[in-house]
Amino acid sequence: MITFTFYLFAIILIGAAFSVITVKNPVHAALFLVLAFFSSAAIWLLLQAEFLAIALVLVYVGAVMVLFLFVVMMLDINFSKLREGFVNYLPVAIIVGALILVEMILVVGAWPHVSSSEVATNIPNTVALGKVLYTNYVYPFEIAAAILLVAMIAAIALTMRPHTRAKYQKPEEQVKVRREDRIRIVKMPAESKD
Repeated sequence: MITFTFYLFAIILIGAAFSVITVKNPVHAALFLVLAFFSSAAIWLLLQAEFLAIALVLVYVGAVMVLFLFVVMMLDINFSKLREGFVNYLPVAIIVGALILVEMILVVGAWPHVSSSEVATNIPNTVALGKVLYTNYVYPFEIAAAILLVAMIAAIALTMRPHTRAKYQKPEEQVKVRREDRIRIVKMPAESKD
């Protein structure tokens, strides 16, 4: 059962990944990308890598797909035409949704059949991953963290250029101002209504 489920998810993953790069419609590509992410998360669940599967769903489906949809929405799209063609997206959405539902049912159905002899220890996956990451791979982990920190600082430094048209307040000059420097009283004769 697990082997059949693995190959089924692998075929769905390859088909969804191929569809992401071949379809011309960006909304269809987004739906197929969600299907690809869910398929790979289901494969990781079958391989008892629960943490990676949940991280994939949360990070990629939750964040990357939202970013992708923001980009699609910021394009110059005529929304009246998009609403008119909404029914055209329905078959692809139903197929993707049905495949994701079948995958979830198969993963839940195959989960109890995993024998306890396949599990190396009684330690949960997240604990084992943390122990390995912070003991055996602590130096590569710290190096990766330092590289990401440098990349983040570089990105901030590249975007923080001084603006030539920006006007800044100078509080030290504002405090020194006297009333006579800012206000000039002008006496004018009143106009008469003759």
